[in-house]
Amino acid sequence: MEIKKITAHSFVGDYGQMIDEVRIETEGLEGSRDLSPEDFVCTNCFGDIGASKETSGVTEVCCLENELILKTEPFLYRCDFSIALDKGDISLTVSKQTIGEVEVYHSELFRAVKEDGLVYRIYEPDSSAPRPLILFLHGGGGSGDDNMLELTDTLGAIKLAERVPDMYVLAPQAPAGALSMEEAFAKMMAKGNPFQVILRTDPDNDPEDRGWNRAYLGRVCDLIRRMIAEGRVDPARVYCIGMSMGGFGTIKTVAAAPDLFAACVPICPSMNGESYPILENFPDVPAYIATSYIDHQTARHAYILRAVQKLWEKGRRDIRFTIFTPEELAEYGIGVGENLSMKELFAQNHNSWIPVLHNEYGILDWMFSHRNPHAQQR
Repeated sequence: MEIKKITAHSFVGDYGQMIDEVRIETEGLEGSRDLSPEDFVCTNCFGDIGASKETSGVTEVCCLENELILKTEPFLYRCDFSIALDKGDISLTVSKQTIGEVEVYHSELFRAVKEDGLVYRIYEPDSSAPRPLILFLHGGGGSGDDNMLELTDTLGAIKLAERVPDMYVLAPQAPAGALSMEEAFAKMMAKGNPFQVILRTDPDNDPEDRGWNRAYLGRVCDLIRRMIAEGRVDPARVYCIGMSMGGFGTIKTVAAAPDLFAACVPICPSMNGESYPILENFPDVPAYIATSYIDHQTARHAYILRAVQKLWEKGRRDIRFTIFTPEELAEYGIGVGENLSMKELFAQNHNSWIPVLHNEYGILDWMFSHRNPHAQQR
């Protein structure tokens, strides 16, 4: 049997990008009509957030004239998985190395754009009148220039477009710079522990660095202003939401352009010498901050609480803060594995964007309820 192309179909679920079907274009399918799911050996096809529980793998086999279709129980694309078949004269392996194309369900809803130094995806509702816009800022793993990871790295932009199809969803991709995630982290460590609030440190705004630098975010805001000027976006209903690095990006963006946003939701925002002082002096834009009771930045919620307490003392009733408990996270399969190490627990707990994007505590509805009181003054 000659394999011409392997295509995987995926979707973005709570735990990220998941594979649920594989299509194999072939010649010479004779002898494969009697294949069954039991003939396929699946390795590292994990379905849980901690990538520790194997799924049942292939659940259905369909043999067409020149195509073999494998239905699978959804498994994590981010893992080093394989689906192997070795029966008679038929031998094949499905892996990241052999897959020629990965389709992403509902990615087609987003137009891919590269312009003016920006890389972004945008969902555009069918409308003849101005509509609200959600600016979605991904976490560190979505950085790059492939114009896809901002959709697939975690639950996020696609989920928002599915939930509120009447609104624009703008999902820019942060530059990765010349450094890998590991190299970027090492660079931050050289300046001090990035998981601590060390004031008077230089901010990470070098355009060559990985992440949401201010110059790039400024161009994103310029794009939104242009869409408002063109009559496409309702100036009173522009929102910003992001997680982890994107949670910090949300704080940074709104602080840099407070006139532009009606409300924002920073999720598990990175707390450091740049983000903390911005948060404790946050402009007059309603913000709902959410995080887990603990995650890999063990003092994250403590720093956030100290900053928002200062805002509350100033009478800021438009600032809200939710800390998800172990029981609340467990409802989403977070932190429930057996014999988890503290490192594993912290990593899983970081996924506090999952309950937020499922509208726990009505956080999304709270954001959408706000209008920008300064919008009519432009």
